[in-house]
Amino acid sequence: MIEVAGLSKTFGSVAALDDVSLSVQKGSVLGLLGHNGAGKTTLVNILSTLLRPSRGHARVAGFDVVGDGVEVRRRIGLTGQYAAVDETLSGRDNLVLIARLLGAGRADAAARADELLEIFQLSDAARRRAKTYSGGMRRRLDLAASLVGRPDVLFLDEPTTGLDPVARRGLWQVVERLVKDGATVLLTTQYLDEADYLADSITVLAKGRIVASGTAEELKGRAGSRNVSVTLRTDEAVLRTTEVLRRSGLDPAPDDEDGLVLIVPVHDSTEIATVVRATDEAGADIAGLAYAEPTLDDVYMALNHSSADR
Repeated sequence: MIEVAGLSKTFGSVAALDDVSLSVQKGSVLGLLGHNGAGKTTLVNILSTLLRPSRGHARVAGFDVVGDGVEVRRRIGLTGQYAAVDETLSGRDNLVLIARLLGAGRADAAARADELLEIFQLSDAARRRAKTYSGGMRRRLDLAASLVGRPDVLFLDEPTTGLDPVARRGLWQVVERLVKDGATVLLTTQYLDEADYLADSITVLAKGRIVASGTAEELKGRAGSRNVSVTLRTDEAVLRTTEVLRRSGLDPAPDDEDGLVLIVPVHDSTEIATVVRATDEAGADIAGLAYAEPTLDDVYMALNHSSADR
């Protein structure tokens, strides 16, 4: 549903995008990660026909974003970083207005507005002016507005920025429902937990270039090893357990902050049993045991550090 090949965009001497290529399959979510200025919004603006690329090609729902802009716009919805609703109108009137502008008759426009208000849990506030809505309610209304035309492809540009955790989770559930109904979503975000929760695949941008792509699990696998942390009760137990672990083929190291903790890199969670058996063999009393996998935070920090060195 989205195909991008060698896309570049320059503003004077600044390269906002540099040779970006990606694709998004129908009914899936692509999470686009990157710091401020990485090029995320520029890419969304090109794909939604708000900007023309300097070089390269892009197609959305089978149509070229430059040559077939009208057809692209008929098939997309866009929610920007800030809610774009008319605060002087009620929530319902905002949606009816958009439906009418898209060509719907009065009855169809009203029916679509009521349907979306129900989906986004805004029916009780339908007749209130949008300026009386909370931030989370405005965001939901804004997302509802982008769906009035039943788009095939939805661009969400940092849709939960500034929302509290409860409102963010509510929007996530709405996005999940849309995808189950067949929508294709490109989601830009700086919230790593958001990408981890929603995205089928993730692309990381830095300085306008793609620095990594893959599923969340694939990216985590690139960030470093999984670790088992073993907390023991005495220095002698640490020494004995270290010796047994090394004989078992593992490579434990003492934690720099607490000498009674051993950090044991492992390939996967099945090796926890090996660690426990080693402590038993050493006659050590375990005070604590924890297993940790790399997170998207680890991935993001590693990739940003790498791109900064270039």
